[in-house]
This record gives sequence, structure tokens and C-alpha cells, in this order.
Amino acid sequence: MTAYILNRVLIGLATLLLASVVVFGVMEVLPGDAAQLMLGMSGSPEALANLRTQMGLDEPLVWRYLHWIGGLLTGDFGRSYTYSSPVADLIRERLVVSLPLALMSLVLSTVIALPVGIFAAARRGRLPDTLSMGAAQLGVAVPNFWFALLLIYAFAVWLKWLPAGGFPGWNGGIWNGVKSLILPAIALALPQAAILARVTRSALLDVLGEDYIRTARAKGLPRGRVLRRHALRNAMIPVLTILGLQFAFLLAGTIIIENVFYLPGLGRLIFQAITQRDLIVVEGVVMLLVASVIVVNILVDLAYAVVDPRLREAA
Repeated sequence: MTAYILNRVLIGLATLLLASVVVFGVMEVLPGDAAQLMLGMSGSPEALANLRTQMGLDEPLVWRYLHWIGGLLTGDFGRSYTYSSPVADLIRERLVVSLPLALMSLVLSTVIALPVGIFAAARRGRLPDTLSMGAAQLGVAVPNFWFALLLIYAFAVWLKWLPAGGFPGWNGGIWNGVKSLILPAIALALPQAAILARVTRSALLDVLGEDYIRTARAKGLPRGRVLRRHALRNAMIPVLTILGLQFAFLLAGTIIIENVFYLPGLGRLIFQAITQRDLIVVEGVVMLLVASVIVVNILVDLAYAVVDPRLREAA
């Protein structure tokens, strides 16, 4: 098991290093000059040159990359040109919104999707299966921002149960913070739940066609017991894969939802940084998101080994 974990960690570190080169290179080839954008068109050449020196833009490309990656390794993400604040502080402030939102969405989508997928697989070809998968297909097809607007109208404007947007902060009370994230979490979770329910159903149906399942049924075991004790565990690998991908998406892909609900999260931060061409912020947030995807993938690989011991032996 130790060799299996070490192998996955080394692959993750190599992927992170490669991603840092790609992210830095892409930021460098983007058109426009960050110093010129900050100074404006009326800035003198002398002021522009001084600002470029202050921002380190006149240094060799390789040296700037080494300086940047060295800072990341020590937790120094640089300083935002726009906010005049350390990027690490900006990310920390936004994570207290985006991370709980992603976790709430993931838990909600899992709680909805797994029972629906199991229920549909156990009633394959019958009306409940058709209705469940029809609802799942509708969930996949409906854009989450449109669904978010419906939620705002129903629960904030009409029923007045929940706030329509904004985030009061956790200092104002945990419940007030949770209330402001409920509607965004639902808007993010339902499309993901629809995808996960379909994957769960398909994975279970594949396993239910295996010989050992037919043998267990031939021995007289009830269908529900066979489904829970034999089929579900062996169907978990594709489900875990989707869960890992969904968490990464929910953490990184909340730009639209955070703008709809006016939440000060990572999605809104990176959107503002791109529009203002604050490249050091973009690079820092993207690298954090890449690292989170890699960590989640490592955890999913470890979960594979727990679910299927054969993977530990093959590693």
C-alpha cells in the first residue's frame, strides 16, 4: 500500500510541475501589457518603465518563472497589482466562501444521486426507472445559471425564505452564512446529481450482469441484499471517479453561479482578475485549483484501492 501511495504522490507532483510551466507560459503569451493596463494610456514611458521594473516584468522569463515557483513552494503567491494585497490573503478570504459552497454542493448531489441511481437500477425498464432517468436527463440539460434564477424567484422573491444573494460572512453567525449558500449549493448540486445518478445506474447495471451476481441470486439471496452487499461496492469505482471530478469542478467552476448570487468566492475573484489582467492573481488561483484537482485525484485513487484490493496488488 505504501508503494501505491508513493507512486500516486510522485505522479501528482510531476503533474503539478508540468501544470506550473503551462500556466506560466500561457499567462506570458496573452496579449496586452499588465503595467500599461494599470497605468492607463496617459502614462509616460518613464512611468511605464518604472512600473514594469517594480512588477519584475523586465526580468528574463526563466528567472521570473523560477522566482514565481519558488514563492509558491514557500506559500508566497506574490502581490496583487490591482488590490495591492498579497495573493495568498485574497485566496484565503475567498476560500471561506468557495470551499463550504463546494462541499455543500457535493454532499447534496451525492445524497440525491446515489439513492436515485440505485432505485433506478433496481427497477430497470419499469416506470420508476424511466421517470428517474427522465428527470436526470432534464437536470443535465438545464443550465445551472437559469435554474439559479428560478430558485431566486421561488425562494427569495416569492416565498422570502432565503436571501437572493450576497454573503454576510461567518462572523455574523454560522446559520446566516449557511443560509446565503443554500440556493447556490442547490443550483450547483442538481445538475451534478443528475450526472452522478446516471453513472450510478449504469455502473450497477453492468455489475448486475456479472456471473457472481447471478450465482448469488441462484443461491436464494434476496435481490436487495445482493444489490447492497455485492453489487454496490463493485460499482463504486466509476462513481468515485465522477465524485472526484465533480468536487474539482464545484471548486473551480463556480464563476457563473458566484456572479449570479454575488458571492465573494474564488470564481468571482478569478473573473475580476482576468478582466483587470491581474496575472499574478490568475496564476495563483489557477495553480491552487490545479493542486486541488491533483489532491482529489490522489484521494480517489486511494479510495479505489480500498474498494478494490486488486489495485493495490497491481501497483
